[in-house]
Amino acid sequence: MSILSVQNLTHYYGAKLVLKNINFNLLNQERVGLVGTNGSGKSTLLQILNGTLLPDQGDIEWLPNVKVGYLDQHINLTEGITIRNYLRSAFQYLYDAELEMLEISNKMADCLGSELDKLLNRFSVLQGLLDHGDFYGIDLKVEEISAGLGIDVYGLETDVSQLSRGQRTKLLLAKLLLEEPHVLLLDEPTNYLDYEHIEWLQSYLKQYPHSFILISHDTHFMNEVVNIIYHLEHQNLTRYIGNYHKFMEAYEFRKHQTFLAYDRQQAEIKKLETYINKNKARASTSKQAKAREKKLLKIDRIETPSPPPKPKFSFKVCERPASLIVEVSQLEVGYDKVLLPPMSFALKRGEKVAIIGHNGIGKSTTLKTIMGELSPLGGTVSFGQNVSPSYFAQEWTSTSQETPLEYIWSLHERMTQKEVRQALARAGLKSEHIFQPLHSLSGGEQTRVRLCELMLEKSNWLILDEPTNHLDIQAKEILAKALQAYEGTVMVVSHEPEFYEQWVTQVWNMEDWRV
Repeated sequence: MSILSVQNLTHYYGAKLVLKNINFNLLNQERVGLVGTNGSGKSTLLQILNGTLLPDQGDIEWLPNVKVGYLDQHINLTEGITIRNYLRSAFQYLYDAELEMLEISNKMADCLGSELDKLLNRFSVLQGLLDHGDFYGIDLKVEEISAGLGIDVYGLETDVSQLSRGQRTKLLLAKLLLEEPHVLLLDEPTNYLDYEHIEWLQSYLKQYPHSFILISHDTHFMNEVVNIIYHLEHQNLTRYIGNYHKFMEAYEFRKHQTFLAYDRQQAEIKKLETYINKNKARASTSKQAKAREKKLLKIDRIETPSPPPKPKFSFKVCERPASLIVEVSQLEVGYDKVLLPPMSFALKRGEKVAIIGHNGIGKSTTLKTIMGELSPLGGTVSFGQNVSPSYFAQEWTSTSQETPLEYIWSLHERMTQKEVRQALARAGLKSEHIFQPLHSLSGGEQTRVRLCELMLEKSNWLILDEPTNHLDIQAKEILAKALQAYEGTVMVVSHEPEFYEQWVTQVWNMEDWRV
């Protein structure tokens, strides 16, 4: 049974065509992976399906009474609500039913006859609703989901307003899973999740009783949980049956066939044009030439297969620093309280270190403290001579109306516009992207702008906090190769071993630092 029907969906951003005549049906219990390069329109499509955006053309029809759940990462959480109570609100209809039951209980003491029968019937209906919704197991469900996503480490009585952006995203995901809608719309749900929590979510989605549409650049994760792939490319949507690996096999074959068909068609067009040009002026052959001209006009031309822009990330060392990059002695990090025991370490020139550990343990806080964005609660941080660090922060939300061109140019005023545009192009951004406001770009496009900024900075030490969040698969691979070729020092926080394990010299697990 089709629970969603989309017909001729077309959407523009300004004058830019994002989606063109999209048609598809979502069936009950289908697990869909929505794939495509950064900026192809994946998040836009989910927002349209959720009703957050309105399409310019087309029809979207949901089956009546279908409950849709969308992972919106921009919801403001109200101060004064604990994590536990926020998650309990996923079952607000059950708490409302319990309250009504208590009110009915109080009324029944003063009622007789038919009025009492009505109250008893209503009480019975409400009791059935609570039983069906497993009302008395709500707290157990909240604790299970919290543990699975690693939220319990923050403390379930913690005020939601104290959570970071990444922690809030995990909280929103947890509530969405507790609500168990008929259709889940998940945009990069594994961002901010540790490996063990990704494994938990993977197992959860495998057993999910309803449908979902998932955007993720974690191919292993997607491969394990989806049975349908929708590929968004050149504003069009193509359906493939199977998981991500089967899609890649079918896509490569389809692409090869498209190139062959394009070459055959171009050869036919050239042959027709040559005949027309040679024979249209001759009286004896003009009739045949006109016939071929009509045939040429009727040809439904295959568009030139054009691959998406490929970034060319590269980072250069501005000057050779001392052999000791940074020395940390008895450093204590945190906000109101210390997160970890005092830490001491030294980083030498040319070392490339991956820092791992579960979310909330203090990875980002440690980097911010080293960079001076946070004051240490104890201990010291000492830089070596001629050390010039460049820092890629995990959280970067731009509401600016500045375009990427204006933003990069404001940081490098001596560059010409041509040089700035060339730098943005090397980061994999098209001309249409560099003139859009920063806030309107996709997460992957914003990350490319920030990597462009990093490539232009004079540095010899890169400090990167989850740089692959939002990047597509191709961009991740190219970034990994660029960091491998980089002659400077690298410190990276990442939850993706496949990204860093081929080029780092050390892995520091902060779980071990707790001892």
